[in-house]
Amino acid sequence: MSNLIWLTDRQMKRIEPYFPLSHWIARVDDRRVLSGIIFVIRNGLRWRDAPSDYGPHKTIYNRFIRWSRLGVFNRILTELTGMAGTPDQVMIDATHLKAHRTAASLLKKGPVPRRIGRTKGGLNSKLHAVCDGAGRPLVLLLSEGQMSDFEGAALMFDAIPDAKALLGDKGYDADWFRQALAERGIEPCIPSKTNRKVPIPHDRNLYRQRHKIENMFGKLKDWRRIHTRYDRCAHAFKSAIAIAATVIFWL
Repeated sequence: MSNLIWLTDRQMKRIEPYFPLSHWIARVDDRRVLSGIIFVIRNGLRWRDAPSDYGPHKTIYNRFIRWSRLGVFNRILTELTGMAGTPDQVMIDATHLKAHRTAASLLKKGPVPRRIGRTKGGLNSKLHAVCDGAGRPLVLLLSEGQMSDFEGAALMFDAIPDAKALLGDKGYDADWFRQALAERGIEPCIPSKTNRKVPIPHDRNLYRQRHKIENMFGKLKDWRRIHTRYDRCAHAFKSAIAIAATVIFWL
């Protein structure tokens, strides 16, 4: 196939230091298997439909699940974003991701929640994100679809970099959030809700930059297994998001 995806030598060199050790057992070619994982997630295929150029589909699937449970893909994203340093401004927002029926099928087993909720739009998950000024994701959080924006912000607050300003929409207009940002020396650029008796002014010119985080969500949703969630386990779906974010923005 002429449209196959292959990681370059430069890209492999950047992420290889974060691969788990093989414990003296020869491992199937990392470049081939990871490229197959990316191809499946990018095109929304079933694992069994992965092109034979990437090797047995069971090898690709098993590598994805095993490394997802180990947190390898999340660690790669965290390490690469950490190399970028502290940005001057950050942006925060959230988006819904539709859950396919296969993601919510069967009974829930184990102590870890699936992060699938029910809203007016049906079964879905919610992806909360903090980006830098260029629209590159720094912090990602997966939650149930019904979780509010400011609840997600509270869970991510400690991981938000100490930037000069934070851009957010009206969903983040909460007194506690503004005060918490001020205590860290971060200037909130958040429009006031319509029910505020005394509106709080914000920098309108700076706020126009917030479209970059919307563009980031759009690029992530171009990957079909991100736009529609097929994975039952939250760790597997979060790993798929981390892979997409790493390839699109950090490699």
